Amino acid sequence: MRKLMLVVALAAVAWALPPAQAQEAPPKLVTVVTSAEPQTQLMAMVLSFQAQEQGAEVRMLLCGPGGDIALKEPPEAVTAPQEPMDMNPQKLMGRIMANGAEVQVCALYLPNAGLDESALLDGVTAAEPGPMAAALLAPDTRLLTF
Repeated sequence: MRKLMLVVALAAVAWALPPAQAQEAPPKLVTVVTSAEPQTQLMAMVLSFQAQEQGAEVRMLLCGPGGDIALKEPPEAVTAPQEPMDMNPQKLMGRIMANGAEVQVCALYLPNAGLDESALLDGVTAAEPGPMAAALLAPDTRLLTF
């Protein structure tokens, strides 16, 4: 009788528990920055950083003036501190990269700026159009553009 009661109790507990769920993949975010405006560039970094802090897998594509953020010797506006936390786009991008984000300049940026990959910060590469297009079109990816 005890065995039967134990089986019934275990069955009741198992029935009451929610079903096990497969672990979901982290959300994916691609942030595209083309703006020359430092405040807009910084906001792109702030939102990407916050998404990363909330578990998103972040990837960035920097084009045109946005590509300047990735330079070892960027324009002064890219590194000028902004309120309220005395942060700048390049510094926050570095933190995002340190947390695992992939950062790339668009394929057109370096040749049209008369530069090569040696001008880029460590860890930043030139994007290949095919794989970047695939990342942008992936159904599980969100896109932010600035």
